[in-house]
Amino acid sequence: MTLPELALDLKDCRRCRLASGRTQVVFGVGNPHATIMFVGEAPGFYEDRQGEPFVGAAGRLLNELLEAVGLSRADVYIANVIKCRPPDNRDPLPDEVDTCKPFLFQQIELIKPKVVCTLGNFAIQTLCGKKIGIMKVRGQVFQVQEFFVFPMLHPAAALHQGNLNEPLREDFRKLKAFLDRPQEPAATVEQMNLFG
Repeated sequence: MTLPELALDLKDCRRCRLASGRTQVVFGVGNPHATIMFVGEAPGFYEDRQGEPFVGAAGRLLNELLEAVGLSRADVYIANVIKCRPPDNRDPLPDEVDTCKPFLFQQIELIKPKVVCTLGNFAIQTLCGKKIGIMKVRGQVFQVQEFFVFPMLHPAAALHQGNLNEPLREDFRKLKAFLDRPQEPAATVEQMNLFG
């Protein structure tokens, strides 16, 4: 299956309750051969309307942060754990995550990024399959399967809590430092002993 075929398969998805309240499925956007992929939580109001992830205020901040480290949206691929907007932007429910998770992993498999940057709690927990708070692992690199995972704060969190703005920028500076240096083996999820 190709990325466009997967997108087409999900276009009219009715696999969970979120289908009834969405405008459209928000599959993902960007370079289908990207070496860096960003994974957020779920579409918000503007994403649901436009069919593209990170187009509202959080998206504008993400664009700015990408530029600050010499990247653009054209260089990366951006997706969410959940492909449909939850009502009133509530947190995704566990069964909704379980329903959508295989499609995220299919996207990763098809794109084959070297680094997956997880934005916020839901993305890191989904990729690692363990409960962990983003503040405990943000800015650290570790290996999951064939790619590196780089947990970061979610841009929306920095917009809602001003004190997280500088830590988010620090996450992007650490990402740039990681991308600029020769790759060395990273700890695996199990080796980090942070996931209880």
